[in-house]
Amino acid sequence: MADMFDGATTTIYLKGNQSRSELVSSLGSEATLYNASTGTGVILKDYSGQKLMITLTAKNWEENNQKYEGITFENTGDVATISGFNCKKAIAKLKNGTSFIVFYTTDVNVSNKSYDAQFKTLPGLAVQYEMQTGKMKFKFTLSKINYGNVPSSKFEVPKSGYRVLSYEETKAK
Repeated sequence: MADMFDGATTTIYLKGNQSRSELVSSLGSEATLYNASTGTGVILKDYSGQKLMITLTAKNWEENNQKYEGITFENTGDVATISGFNCKKAIAKLKNGTSFIVFYTTDVNVSNKSYDAQFKTLPGLAVQYEMQTGKMKFKFTLSKINYGNVPSSKFEVPKSGYRVLSYEETKAK
């Protein structure tokens, strides 16, 4: 299973209070659109030709990300250069007792910190972190930042081509 995610990429687009995160792997793709002004989001999944759109109200968004509420970051004092950025090492601790390592930089200012619920209180931009899901461990590393203009169309919710589900419908399954 881990081999299917080897080489997977995540791209994050930020524009004002809007964000779009795209994960592309050999299994398919997934995009999460979030509007920090309204607190609402949409998750677009495209796996094996099945295209699903999951709509999230502000309450759903909070519930979906509740595991990150109260997350703390404890600096270790260690530093590293990763992808050309001067980084500080911290241990992220969640309320459920789990933790993970994150390297972050304060050299890049991100005005929309809500693009990723797990890092909205991190005192910088996450450059590298590891997450464990079950017995699999994933390592994410920032490869580049493009300061170019992001077209508004990146944040538009598709009008057709997807089977639309509410957040509640996805939880019931």
